[in-house]
Amino acid sequence: MMQSTLLRRIAPTLTRRALSSNAAEASSVMTLNFNLPHETIYNGATVSQVIVPGAAGEYGVTADHVPVVAQLKAGVLQIMHESAGEPEKYFVPGGFSITHDNSVTDISCPEAVKVDDIDPAAVSSNFEAARNAYTAAEAGSAAQAEAMVDMEVYRSMGSA
Repeated sequence: MMQSTLLRRIAPTLTRRALSSNAAEASSVMTLNFNLPHETIYNGATVSQVIVPGAAGEYGVTADHVPVVAQLKAGVLQIMHESAGEPEKYFVPGGFSITHDNSVTDISCPEAVKVDDIDPAAVSSNFEAARNAYTAAEAGSAAQAEAMVDMEVYRSMGSA
């Protein structure tokens, strides 16, 4: 019963995608919009692939990717440009990624730092400060939860 209901819901979309004129004209490039609250990093940039640190797991987005909305976890967002060999890497503490059916991906994060600009000594000392705040905070308190989030971000940043 549930399978037939699901099939009825997705069949029109699958048929429309398979029979669309765009399906035959698959492109090898996609458009990326990468925004922070205070800055636009990319607006309509043509790229070949984006590797997204999704909360449910890391995944790659290329042209003609199926539409998807994903929450981001703290991790490395990688952008592959058409001509560059090495990906451009940004550390992001979280955010959202929306991939549309027209090969456009929108990424919105509260902050982003180029991985090359991260100071390992500062990350290490900030992780230690967060760990100290966690152990000093009352169990189950908001302060302990905030310190735990800080520890996770600095742990991810340290492994970027």
